[in-house]
Amino acid sequence: MSTHDFRELIEKNKTQFYDDLAKIIAIPSVKEKPELGAPYGIQNKKVLEKIIEIAESYGFQAQLVDNALAYIQVGSAEDYIGIIGHLDVVAAGGKWTYPPFKLTQANGKLYGRGILDNKGPIFSCLYGLKLLSEQGYRLNKTLRIIFGTDEESGSSDINCYLESEKAPTFAFTPDCKYPVVYGERGIINVEMISILPPESLARISEIEGEQARSFVPDMLTCSLEGEMLSVRGKRAPSNAPELGENAITLLAEKIKNHTEDSVLKAYFTGLYDALHEKHHGEGMEMAWQDEMSGKLSMTPYLLEKTTTEFKLGLSIRYPVSYTEAQILAGLEKVANQAEIPTKVALIRSLPSLLVDKNRLEIKQLTKAYGDVTGLDSTPVTTTGATYARFLPETVAFGPSFSGQKGIAHNVDEYMDEEDLLLNMEIYMNAILNLCE
Repeated sequence: MSTHDFRELIEKNKTQFYDDLAKIIAIPSVKEKPELGAPYGIQNKKVLEKIIEIAESYGFQAQLVDNALAYIQVGSAEDYIGIIGHLDVVAAGGKWTYPPFKLTQANGKLYGRGILDNKGPIFSCLYGLKLLSEQGYRLNKTLRIIFGTDEESGSSDINCYLESEKAPTFAFTPDCKYPVVYGERGIINVEMISILPPESLARISEIEGEQARSFVPDMLTCSLEGEMLSVRGKRAPSNAPELGENAITLLAEKIKNHTEDSVLKAYFTGLYDALHEKHHGEGMEMAWQDEMSGKLSMTPYLLEKTTTEFKLGLSIRYPVSYTEAQILAGLEKVANQAEIPTKVALIRSLPSLLVDKNRLEIKQLTKAYGDVTGLDSTPVTTTGATYARFLPETVAFGPSFSGQKGIAHNVDEYMDEEDLLLNMEIYMNAILNLCE
């Protein structure tokens, strides 16, 4: 393996790269209701058609898989190296400075929904492969670049892919951080369901505001005994709650201080004491950690009132040496000790992932990253969830560098222009290393 300096080549071709990337960013590929020939909605089908159109204009053969994914392939061997990313994005909520579905260059940055997560990075792999082909580089292994459209909503597209296509012998997804990510923490989403008396629930309205498991909610309102209560926090990804201010616990603080109802006061005092600015389970006697993957993360993402109960949604990312059963047992203990009758409902379960960090392909990726950047290339673990959990023999690799957190699902999603081009150089070297 040798290191290739592609910086000048990339710089000379970046205008076309940006022009074609803009066509992908422009499609609001947020998952919608399924339609005929479009299992994840019309826009997600359109973005697949656009990536195929662009890839074929580069001279690559492209294939659609069940209208859910697309791939391009170089080589004809049955076994292949894979690169997999996604073209679906989360909704562009909140107040944006720049149009979310227009690629905007400003202050050395590129803005747009999906520029980081994950249209920019996976497209840089495709464009990097185009440059390699034009420069006459020949790959000694078959390579596929795969484009999915359901990563943000559960990755069911991978099942579609594996039903008709062979899995890669090894793959990476440019949808996390550097260096190589050999482990992903386990993730569960639960609802803590608390039953309250009808007379107490009648004193408070439904909670209004945008809430989803992918982010820390930033604005919530409700009516308490005729008085409107409103809070403003700060949105952040649910796997980096410390970067935000959670409107759920801020609202709990207001409610507990404004109500005279003893049951409501007890419920919201318990919620606030357990979770306000306590991101690692310490408020619930679950401050667990290990050497490989660090501390448990616990993020309230949903507060919902019904006619009989309150539902509190929690996103929990737990260290790789712990089990889901241990996490659920800890939550059951908390529920059993609560003043208000509470039960735990498991909503989503993703077991942790560990890949042998000494395998050859990881060393090949590590070398590409270290040689291009000169930075520490020791493999790491993550709190995130990527396609690597669903596609066999897959790890995450880039695109974020050390210290870059809390950008992907926020308003004004961005990448530094220099970083995106550096990603392309890393991925070009990674392709050559893996397919030597």
